[in-house]
Amino acid sequence: MEIKAVGVVGCGTMGAGIAQVCAQAGYRVIVSEINQSLLDRGLAGIKSRLSKAVEKGNLSHEQEISVLGRIQGTTQMSDFSTCDLVIEAAIENLDLKKKIFAELDHICPQSAILATNTSCLSVIDIAMATRRPDRVLGMHFFNPVHLMALLEIVPTIATSGDTLGVVQDLGKALGKTAVIARDTPGFIVNRLALPFILNGIRMLENGTASRGDIDNAIKLGLNHPMGPLALADLIGLDVVLFIVDSVYQEIKDSQFAAPVLLRKMVTAGWLGRKTGKGFYEYK
Repeated sequence: MEIKAVGVVGCGTMGAGIAQVCAQAGYRVIVSEINQSLLDRGLAGIKSRLSKAVEKGNLSHEQEISVLGRIQGTTQMSDFSTCDLVIEAAIENLDLKKKIFAELDHICPQSAILATNTSCLSVIDIAMATRRPDRVLGMHFFNPVHLMALLEIVPTIATSGDTLGVVQDLGKALGKTAVIARDTPGFIVNRLALPFILNGIRMLENGTASRGDIDNAIKLGLNHPMGPLALADLIGLDVVLFIVDSVYQEIKDSQFAAPVLLRKMVTAGWLGRKTGKGFYEYK
C-alpha cells in the first residue's frame, strides 16, 4: 500500500507538528480542528516554524511555499475521506479518542490505516471502536515533532503485519528512527522516563537536595540536556500527572505513584513552562 495523503486530527502542538513533518516529506496533508480559530492558530504555528527555517538557511523560500501548499486545514471530519492514513492527535481522553476513531471508521476508505498519537492509553481499546482493528496502531511522536527524531510505533495484538510494515516505511520517509513497542502502558520512553522524573520530585519533596542541584547533577553527571524537574516543567506537570495516573491505574506499580508535591502543584495551577511557573519560574 502506498501512502499519498495523510490526515491529522487536531492542529494543536502535536497535531500541527505531525502535519508539518508529513508535508515536508512530500505528502498531501489534511489537518483538522474543532473550530476555525484553533485551526488558524495551528496553521500559523506551522508557517512560523517554516519561516524560521528559511531565515536560518535550512529551507528555501520555494520549499516553504511548496510545503504550505501541501497542507489543507479543515473543520470537517468528512474531508478525511480521501486519506490513506489518518493520525489522531487529540487530547488524552480515551472516550474522545474512541469517538473519533468510530467516526473515522465510517468516513475513511476501508483500506485506510488509522493511528493514534497517544502517549499512554490502550491502543487496542481505541482500535476496537472501529471495524478494522487490524489497520489500527499507535504512532507516538515526540515534541517538538519537527526536531525530535524518535517515533514509537505501537502495534496491538490485532494489528496486521502489512499495516505495521506500511507505517514503518512512513516513519523512514519522515526521517524518524522508529522503535516498536508493545501495547502496554507508557510504551518504552514514558515507561522509563516517568519513574526518573518522579524520583527527582520525591528527592526535592523529602529534602534530599535542592531543585538546582538535582537537575545539575543529572545534566553534568549523566550528560542529559536537562534534569528531571526542568523536564517535567517542559512536558507540563498536568501532563506528567495524567500519564503516571493512567499507567499506575493499569499496572499498580508503586514507582508510578504520583508524589503529593506533584499533585498539589497541579492543583495550584503551577504546570510548568506553559503557565510560567512550575519547579522553576519562567518569564
